[in-house]
Amino acid sequence: MPRLALLLTTVIWGATFPATKAALEQISPLSFLFFRFFLGTLLILLWLVASRRRLHYDRAVLGASALTTVFLFLGYLLQTVGLQHTTASNSAFLTALYVVFVPLILMRIDRRVMMATAIAVGGLWLLIKPDTTMNIGDLMTLGCAVAFAGHIICLERFTRQVDAPSLLVWQMLAMTVLFLPAPWWEESPSGAFSLTAVLLIGLGVTGVLATLAFAVQMWAQQLVPAQQVALLFASEPAYAAWLSWYFLGETLDMQGWIGSALILLAVVIGAFGG
Repeated sequence: MPRLALLLTTVIWGATFPATKAALEQISPLSFLFFRFFLGTLLILLWLVASRRRLHYDRAVLGASALTTVFLFLGYLLQTVGLQHTTASNSAFLTALYVVFVPLILMRIDRRVMMATAIAVGGLWLLIKPDTTMNIGDLMTLGCAVAFAGHIICLERFTRQVDAPSLLVWQMLAMTVLFLPAPWWEESPSGAFSLTAVLLIGLGVTGVLATLAFAVQMWAQQLVPAQQVALLFASEPAYAAWLSWYFLGETLDMQGWIGSALILLAVVIGAFGG
């Protein structure tokens, strides 16, 4: 059940790509991230009040929240800034390499995980078709993949040691505060913040649905090993490609369909097999 829940949340993560891409034609990247996390924080706080859950703020929870937020913030920051210096295809491929970094960092390398990881990376290459040259943007995006791997690993540990809902709340609050200066720092034009249908849909998908997906991830990582979570999340580019093809009219050739099929095969082998 938790693996299936994670696989379904990955559909939402995939939907954030076309939703964000459309919204970024109006608003600058870091400002969008601020509003996304601000909306998500409001949603989580409303749930906390409605459910009458107690918010923990002991040293263990705050320490765990601080460390996981460092990785989460670095992941989003490096990915967003790196995207200004590299192609979208390189960004998508390099970000998804956390599927490799998680088992390597944890030293959980068995035959099935290695086979699934190799199939997933091959599928990602066919689907995304990244350039073979490297630049500063690629290096930053590679750092983003390491940061997201660190976040997945932290969640495996801390969701089993401290109160997971409190961990989620403090992370969302911290991300909102960290991105708070973005609208002034980027000096966006006033029209960038107009509540157009595109911006509202983008914020709805990323600020509401993705926050709910994040909450599901926090719950599921109490039960699912980190290396399997990384493999499940490797299906995100496949969902993003399918949704972009369906809603934005982006092309997806036979090589892309084969690549996405290989990614899903890797998920079945690595996360559901054995």
